Amino acid sequence: MGSEGNPGPTAGRNEKPASPDRARLSRPRVLRAAVALVDREGLAALTMRSLASDLGVEPMALYRYAAGKEALLDGMVEAFYVEVNDSLDAEPEPVRPDPDSGVAWRAEVHRIARAFHRVADAHPELFPLVATRPLTVPLARRSTPMLRLNERLLTVLGQAGYDDHSTLRVYRAVVGWVLGYLLVDKRQVVDNPDEPEPLLRLGLHRLPAAEYPRLRALASLLADHDPAEELTAGLDVLLDRIGNDAIAD
Repeated sequence: MGSEGNPGPTAGRNEKPASPDRARLSRPRVLRAAVALVDREGLAALTMRSLASDLGVEPMALYRYAAGKEALLDGMVEAFYVEVNDSLDAEPEPVRPDPDSGVAWRAEVHRIARAFHRVADAHPELFPLVATRPLTVPLARRSTPMLRLNERLLTVLGQAGYDDHSTLRVYRAVVGWVLGYLLVDKRQVVDNPDEPEPLLRLGLHRLPAAEYPRLRALASLLADHDPAEELTAGLDVLLDRIGNDAIAD
């Protein structure tokens, strides 16, 4: 990753001249541009210089909106959560036929998880940062969009009838499952996207059959699956087990 004084991986790209757009810079616009750059070129390509080039301004113009590279990384996580919340706000809530059956709050947990998945799927280069960056930030200092999503999920779980202790228990389990599932799913790099045969597409044919029989046998399921469906199916298994244990306590 290039330092601020070294263009690093962006060396040789054409600098864009400063433009009147500088006057229209805003924090949301800068963060959206940073996310777009990472989507296109990867996290290693992100520097204040490369971002300024994309926006057509001098690098110093960006420091009003992000104090430096670290602040920019935090800002992109913030932008991710803005997108998740916007997606949820724009999407009609599911029909809830029976508020006492558990369908109501589970449908909302599914809706939140699917919105999170959609945004993660749209920004695979950014998602590992989203999953790990908040670990270095105290809860109360995290961005408003992230806290807003946390509050939304806690409210839904509270409506399920759990006491405070059980609500937090289920909340941690849900967050851990969603982040963990998506990290595993996004790490599955296809070896040859143009290859129709699953074993060859994933490159698993290179593994000795005698040593890795299960990985090879599961190639078709690893290559062709519905991540959103698996995500919510796993949530239901988790909620059935942990949720029932929480109520029993």
